[in-house]
Amino acid sequence: MTAPAAWIDPVHRLEGRTEEDLLWFRRRSFLQAASSWIALGGWQAAQGQERSNIIDLKGDALVNGQRLSRQQTLQTGDTVQTGPDSNLVFVIGNSAFQVRPNSHVTVERGASLLTVSILRLFTGGVVSVWGKGASRQIATPTLTVGIRGTGVYTEVFPERDNRTYFCNCYGTVDLASGTTKLRSEASYHQAFWTEPEPVNGAYLSPGRAVNHTDEEVEYLAALVQQRTRWQETGVKGNKSSGGGATRDTY
Repeated sequence: MTAPAAWIDPVHRLEGRTEEDLLWFRRRSFLQAASSWIALGGWQAAQGQERSNIIDLKGDALVNGQRLSRQQTLQTGDTVQTGPDSNLVFVIGNSAFQVRPNSHVTVERGASLLTVSILRLFTGGVVSVWGKGASRQIATPTLTVGIRGTGVYTEVFPERDNRTYFCNCYGTVDLASGTTKLRSEASYHQAFWTEPEPVNGAYLSPGRAVNHTDEEVEYLAALVQQRTRWQETGVKGNKSSGGGATRDTY
């Protein structure tokens, strides 16, 4: 069902996505795979390369230009491209990723095979949960984000001059676009857009929650033995328009 600019609920708005894109975690195949992954110690087994780190694969996807199969293992250094009706969920090290349809992403290698140094998103969308670690980034054509332990959503819109949407779902991140730098500290969603041209001197403008849900982030966190900030505190705030972010603080 195509539903751009429709509402999934009072606080999650769809922009150029469908409800099916966001409700992948409700499919029986994913729920079974995720339960098995957690129950059988999939996180530790994948780190030891004893099993595939792909939790769910629906539709067509390519890794390094070759068709990806459910039995393969994705590694740092790989480039992934998903088709129009696909969904891909995988874990590398202590980080979990859900790749939207029509996305192109590279997971660059850090200090070890199991450490992602840069998640480079060229087009499309990725929900990601990151465990604690040193010096890691998300990079798009118009935005660079320094991350620690956090959960975030990133989407690139090539039809809008590569305008990037970014939501710090929880945690602390450092954002840089053009000459604008921000530090965002969030316990429940702070969203931003990069602007092709500065608005009032800034390349980053506040946004609202679009194209991702709490449940997606929660499921990804569980895959790497984590909980979101709102799960830990039992409190959900308002999905703010950049509230809690400060300029030029790093």
